[in-house]
Amino acid sequence: MVNLKNSADEHFKFVSDKFYMERKIIEENLKNSIKEHTIPDGFIKVTDNPVAGLSSEQKAILNRRANEMFNKGNIEDARRIYITTGYSDGLTRVGNFYLSKNQSLKALKAYTLAHNKRDAKPIYEDIAKVISTLLKEN
Repeated sequence: MVNLKNSADEHFKFVSDKFYMERKIIEENLKNSIKEHTIPDGFIKVTDNPVAGLSSEQKAILNRRANEMFNKGNIEDARRIYITTGYSDGLTRVGNFYLSKNQSLKALKAYTLAHNKRDAKPIYEDIAKVISTLLKEN
């Protein structure tokens, strides 16, 4: 007979350890950035608005091309097109990709450009926790 309590405890420990490791990675990246007085990949909001003058048809064509690029692994070029066209779903996919690679600040940038507050919120919360921890240490 399977002991459900031990199984649940092991699962909780696994999830807990995974969260702890991810948080440590975020903390270490932020600490290094602060020490170097730089923000990785220049956390500067590029644009909120798509390029004016593109027709709906042109945007659709560009977004299809960007989707192809994204699916083939050419994330950076796809991201540039999504920013140009203002395609929020594409920018959210880019953010999800970066998040899966533990690149939280790049993910946050993509989510912000996509106006995706729901997916950006946990990253802001993690950053706040890291800053709070750093302030307590000093």
